[in-house]
Parts: sequence; structure tokens; C-alpha cells
Amino acid sequence: MPLPSKSPLLSLPGAVPAEGPDEGVAAHYGDPFREQRALADGSGFVDLSHRGVVTVTGPDRLAWLHLLLTQHLSELPPGQATEALILSPHGHIEHALYLVDDGETTWAHVEPGTLEALIAYLESMKFFYQVEVADRTADIAVVHLPAGSIAEADADVVVRETPHGRDLFLPRERLEAFAGAHGPAAGVLALEALRVEAHRPRLGLETDHRTIPHELGLIGVAVHLQKGCYRGQETVARVHNLGKPPRRLVFLHLDGSGVTLPGHGAPVRLASDGPEGRRLGFVTTSARHHELGPIALALVKRNVPLDAALLVDEGTAASQEVVVEP
Repeated sequence: MPLPSKSPLLSLPGAVPAEGPDEGVAAHYGDPFREQRALADGSGFVDLSHRGVVTVTGPDRLAWLHLLLTQHLSELPPGQATEALILSPHGHIEHALYLVDDGETTWAHVEPGTLEALIAYLESMKFFYQVEVADRTADIAVVHLPAGSIAEADADVVVRETPHGRDLFLPRERLEAFAGAHGPAAGVLALEALRVEAHRPRLGLETDHRTIPHELGLIGVAVHLQKGCYRGQETVARVHNLGKPPRRLVFLHLDGSGVTLPGHGAPVRLASDGPEGRRLGFVTTSARHHELGPIALALVKRNVPLDAALLVDEGTAASQEVVVEP
């Protein structure tokens, strides 16, 4: 069946549609701060049914994925969640997969709009391996439960459990019934604010065409350094040994007096240089946090001093916390 253009949960009271990469689900349901607090307290859920879902089956699936992805997957135990990347030949991040294997099938969800290219690449690399790749987005919806949630999934629902919560691969026809039984619903703005607080990068926001894993702190998270060859490994090894990625991810506390948040790509400069100073980086994601106020993630040049006061966009003062050591 065709993938719906928007989630049926947009019909819930107060639902406001999200824009940009999260188009198709709710940004919030009337009160983003309340929704954040609910997630932080371990209640509610987030509709992520706009994300792509891919499965890999066959006896060679884990060994095959181990060869292609940056993560050690050949001996992945059933039920153990992990993250992995696909890199370009030059080591730049092209895809991010959030994986779990149920003993027979490897499940992954990916960013909206990336699944077609991902499947095309995987199909081109099958060769003689006994694997089958399938786009399951039309029949499977991703739902996120926060850490601490006591909600229980049906026995036939694949669950990907991490320290940040549980991702459910839910049959799409059960989405509305799930919402009725496990509310209150929280929008993606609430989840994004908590993601920024946790310093967790997201493909397409914290990445551009030249981002390498070291800049985002993904070594050891989505990149395993003790495994066989994969595309882009030479860059990973070289930068790891030299210890000098060109940029680094930082967390920003923003001056709260401004009305609007800086958008994706807003320039970051040294405060001492003023708003006309040299651009040293850019904002990747900004959010309003229910406790911290306005916050952001940004990519800046490696040599920006760790204690430097920064200026964002046209004059928003910002202090930085280190995410990736220079």
C-alpha cells in the first residue's frame, strides 16, 4: 500500500504539523514544554511514522551488513540496539541507520527522504550474498517511547531499546489504537529539544556533504574501530590516528532575550569579533528547552578556543559546552 503523506495522528486535538525534515507528523499538540516534561518524566510517546523503515533478511544478513557499515555487526545479539553509518569513499557520512536484529530479520529506521538512495546502494552491493532488502515504510510505523516509560509493546512488535528510550516498529494500521492506549502524544519539537540537550547528532542537520564521524563524536557510538574494511575506513583510521578532525560539535546556551531561535545554518562567530567577524561555524539545530531555555548544537572549527564566548547569527550571545574534544 502507498505511504500516506501525513500521519493520522495529525487529527488528534491540538496537533500542529511539523515542517522541514519532519513534515508529515506533529510538531506539537498545543504545549511543547508540557510535552517535553512528559517525555523527560518517562510518559507519553512520539509519532515518528514519517521515518523510513528497511529490513534485511537472509542467513548472510549480519555478515553482509558488517562489511558495508561502520559498526561491528557480524555477531550482533538478537534484541541489542546499535547505530551504524554508511560513508562515502572519502569518509563523509552518507547514511545513518538505527538498528536491531530480532534473530531472523535486521530492522532499521532512517531519516525521511534517505531510504530510496539507501536501498539502491544496498541492492547494488548484494553480489552473491544470501540477503533480501525490503522497504517496510508503507506497513511499519516508528513510535518512540521515552526512557522510563512503562508502556508495553505487543509481543509481535519489534523493539529497539537504548538508554534514550525505546523505538517500536509498529504495524501502521495499529498507530491510532496505540495512540489511544498510550497517550499523551508528544510532538517532534519536544523530542528534538531533548536530543539537543543530550548532544545527539542527527543526519541532515548536524551533517553536511563533508562531515566525518569524528566531528560529531560518533567514534565508538556508530563507528567501531576494531573491524574489517568498509568504504571510507581509510579516512576514519587516518583522522583517528592524527586526532585532528577539521571541525567539532559544540552545545550552545543561547541568550534568551531574543524572540526567534537561530535557524539551521546561522553563522557562529567569536563574540570579540562582533557580528561582522569571520564565520567560524554554523548552527545545526536550535530548540527551546523546558528547563535550559534556548539551546543549540553547532559545528565550529576545531581551533575555536574552548572557553571562547560566541556570537550566533546577527548578535545572539552564546556560551559553549564541549561535545567533541579538539
